[in-house]
Amino acid sequence: MINKMLFINIKQFFKKPFTNLFPLAHIPDHLLAVLKRVKSGEVELNPPVPTPEGFRGRIAYDKDKCIGCRLCVRVCPANAISYITEEKKIMVHVDRCCFCAQCTEICPVQCLSMSNEFLLASYNRKEQVVVGNN
Repeated sequence: MINKMLFINIKQFFKKPFTNLFPLAHIPDHLLAVLKRVKSGEVELNPPVPTPEGFRGRIAYDKDKCIGCRLCVRVCPANAISYITEEKKIMVHVDRCCFCAQCTEICPVQCLSMSNEFLLASYNRKEQVVVGNN
């Protein structure tokens, strides 16, 4: 099936890599000493890089817009989306998601979108489940 995702992937082959630099040029031996030098103004940290246009971060789900068509469930290659029959809504397991954005492309009412949130590590697995209006 040729869709928009194929063209996006091909275009990414020719783009310059996008990485967020470590705050310092080299990893310091003693972090506390470096923080003191930063405070005194001797050392300058690299500023954080803003997320680029089209960044595919944590999935946002607007439960009120969802019509329960299940197209996103069918298209998800990672089986990260499950359907809740009683509510006729979906549940997204972010810890399984591969962030391909196929679910956002196929949704007829745009209730799914990719946010700019990328710091997703957590010890609580329940935080990795999106059930609506997140």
